[in-house]
Amino acid sequence: MQPEAQLQIDGFMETLADAPRRLLMLDYDGTIAPFHKERDQAYPYPAIAATLQEIVRDGRTRVVIISGRDVEDLSRRLRIRPTPELWGLYGMQRRRTNGTVEAERMEESYLDALSEADRWLEYQQLRRFAEAKKGSMALHWRGLSERKADEMRARALLGWEPIADRSGLRLLEFDGGVEIRVPGTDKGDVVRLLVAEGGPGLASAYLGDDASDEAAFLALGDSGMSVLVRPQLRPTAARLWLKPPDDVLDFLRKWQFVSRRNSHGRGSTTALELNA
Repeated sequence: MQPEAQLQIDGFMETLADAPRRLLMLDYDGTIAPFHKERDQAYPYPAIAATLQEIVRDGRTRVVIISGRDVEDLSRRLRIRPTPELWGLYGMQRRRTNGTVEAERMEESYLDALSEADRWLEYQQLRRFAEAKKGSMALHWRGLSERKADEMRARALLGWEPIADRSGLRLLEFDGGVEIRVPGTDKGDVVRLLVAEGGPGLASAYLGDDASDEAAFLALGDSGMSVLVRPQLRPTAARLWLKPPDDVLDFLRKWQFVSRRNSHGRGSTTALELNA
């Protein structure tokens, strides 16, 4: 980890130690789980999952996972018990810690447009690279050559752009694909809601890797620690850059240490103690 990043983290952790309330928000794919060509094989890094498990069980932090995946898919993959709060489909679904799921209503016209988008991929013989979700259709090209990815993107958008223009569906580019989705809540909206629910004195952080996480970084602004998680740095609104998985694990273990120390009434944590 770069020294300047370490200084930022240490300063944030000192703030976290004194905070009456804590909010830890994380993306899933690329952040706490490695990317996998087969999306159904993408599970969290074991050490990160174990540390998140302890943070959740400690009870001193509200842990929230915010992802483009469906909430039930997230719940199965996390294997963290009790299951933390989950937001799926970029914020269109909310699974509370008691297991109840809330979802935005989707207009019939949007669903018809998504069916048209699906038929276009079938016509282009791209359906096997696609993932159908509630309220969206995603085309993935991760693991393919740049030439093949560019070709797939062009063929998909040739049909999807007119469909989006006519229907009001949104096109969202992400790392390794493109998605056409029902308009509605995004990750930035979720962050604003969660921070508002936390109230005064809240210490918060959001960790994410993708273009869809930029809305969350912007929503958090200077009120918390926004963290870009990627092997290589790119232009971003995030305040901090960490590489997965080791830098992320270090960040979470510091969070866990601060939380445990505070829960035992030992007061503020110094940078020396964090890095011991």
